[in-house]
Amino acid sequence: MRHLDRTDIAILNQLQDNAAITNVELARSVNLSSTPCFNRVKAMEELGLIRQQVTLLDAKMLGLHVNVFIHVSLEKQVEGALQRFESAIAERPEVMECYLMTGDADYLLRVLVPDIQALEGFILNHLTKVPGVANIRSSFALKQVRYKTALPLPFEGLRIHEGK
Repeated sequence: MRHLDRTDIAILNQLQDNAAITNVELARSVNLSSTPCFNRVKAMEELGLIRQQVTLLDAKMLGLHVNVFIHVSLEKQVEGALQRFESAIAERPEVMECYLMTGDADYLLRVLVPDIQALEGFILNHLTKVPGVANIRSSFALKQVRYKTALPLPFEGLRIHEGK
């Protein structure tokens, strides 16, 4: 287990805000020189704390206007059925998020498609063909009120459990 100090937290917050920040700019923003800053980032990457850096795109500008939450229930919630479903969903680019759930549905998917016809195609040609799917319910997002990717980090004293 490793403790993150205020400087580590500041580095992580800066990187969550702008992954394209240069090491020099990052070091300056957290009051470090370049080499110690670089070493801290490298150490957090090696721990697996920093998994990857991505570029966030504007879905609407790319024609992806329909954001749908789909509740999926399986016939049986046994390991083989769960694995089959998760493997099938992992192959679908329109599935942005997938969660195994408690409650009425077994899975909650967030699907992003250009239009209703594309959603219909996804449901009829892919989702309903996954063995073991018993029930599908969809809810359309009318407006995205909040979306963020940055995790809420405390100021200090955060403990990291190594080994994922």
